[in-house]
Amino acid sequence: MQATGRQPSVVMQRTLDRVQFVDGSIWQEEHGDHLDDSRQASRLLGFTLAGARPQVLGQSSEQWRRVVRAGWASDGPDNCAMASRVVVGLSGGVDSAVAAWLLEQQGYEVVGIFMKNWEDDDRPAGEPGGNADAGYCSSNADFVDAAAVADVLGIELEHVNFAAEYRERVFAEFLREYRAGRTPNPDVLCNAEIKFKAFLDHALRLGAEKIATGHYARVRGPSASNGGRFELLRGLDPAKDQSYFLHRLTQAQLAKALFPVGALKKTEVRRIAAEIGLPNAQKKDSTGICFIGERPFRAFLERYLSREPGPMLDERGREVGRHQGLSFYTLGQRQGLGIGGVREGGGVHEPWYVAAKDLEHNALRVVQGHDHPWLQSTALAADLPSWIAGTPPAPGRYGAKTRYRQADAPCAFEPHGEGFTLAFDAPQWAVTPGQSAVLYDGEVCKGGGMIARAATLALDAAVAALAGTAAPAKGRRPA
Repeated sequence: MQATGRQPSVVMQRTLDRVQFVDGSIWQEEHGDHLDDSRQASRLLGFTLAGARPQVLGQSSEQWRRVVRAGWASDGPDNCAMASRVVVGLSGGVDSAVAAWLLEQQGYEVVGIFMKNWEDDDRPAGEPGGNADAGYCSSNADFVDAAAVADVLGIELEHVNFAAEYRERVFAEFLREYRAGRTPNPDVLCNAEIKFKAFLDHALRLGAEKIATGHYARVRGPSASNGGRFELLRGLDPAKDQSYFLHRLTQAQLAKALFPVGALKKTEVRRIAAEIGLPNAQKKDSTGICFIGERPFRAFLERYLSREPGPMLDERGREVGRHQGLSFYTLGQRQGLGIGGVREGGGVHEPWYVAAKDLEHNALRVVQGHDHPWLQSTALAADLPSWIAGTPPAPGRYGAKTRYRQADAPCAFEPHGEGFTLAFDAPQWAVTPGQSAVLYDGEVCKGGGMIARAATLALDAAVAALAGTAAPAKGRRPA
């Protein structure tokens, strides 16, 4: 809800180092207590409208105490526009639940939507058309949790089925990439195609001004300093930051996105949830790919991909085992290789790792030791670029992630027509085609692309030297 007439001037009592706005932006409270009156009081995190008493989350959350004094127009706070509608993606987890509550405290009209994106495991084994893997999909239990949250918050909840869109836009691409020998990240595509496209379109049809999710990320609005564009920022909890998965969002999508928990630590989110009585306050975080759940990954893929067994070759070209199909392995994989034994003269082998997929010979290249040179890449080339600003950043020095939870790797960035290259200051471990290479400039996520190939000089030289040692050619060179 926003006041008509003059924008409110807000004075903050100094109790925090920073203040978060619902749009994810941050005001650093370092040089005084006056907040620029271009900000509206109704956007302060954790407050109701029109200078009402601050929401205090109990004596254990003293850091949340804030005082707001708004200088409203002469016709007073009662002359306000209708509350803006925000549709929140309620997943059943604690993050989206707290996000919805925080928005309610702003006076937004909050509507919840539960997105059902997967149907293949709906029928339990024993029922007509039943599936033995039905127990791995948590969708039904998650909906029950989302409904319980909506009941506590007093908001509407709509169950919307996006399974057809998900299968067409996300899962089909997921399978295509695995068949091509790459290792895709469906969560990146799901955010771009489902949560911030299909879900956004549905929310706008419901009259929403914005959508919100429980992602740990932030959005900074247009200003003179950023060229009048929206910026995607890291979440302030480094252990939970999810900007990596959001790097394909566009200006139009960010303009409609709110990430209310983006400036909070996970511990604080759980504390809030417990203090306001949310039933999922201690619910375990979901892990892995949403439609796979906790089931064995290879067993899931075997439902959709055929087996094409072949040799596992070590660095000397010797067959040390057999693989079940290149699609079922990923670079850096250690578990499930089925290679064991002892060294000549005694002693236990160092662990074996997947170093490359030789599609031309249907061979899996494996090496011993986490730090083996075949696992170290000095550069990469990426295609299918997507930039938050709509255009690539200038060539130069940046930080980059080639996998989630990885520390930023300093690198030199060079864009070109169909993608970009990154040259790393230090070798990077198991850079995997199909995964995302995401570029950062400090706290700002610039965007990224899909890794097409990595430069691993030791591996390239060794494979060239071993040419002709494997089975007859069937396709492409090592991935």
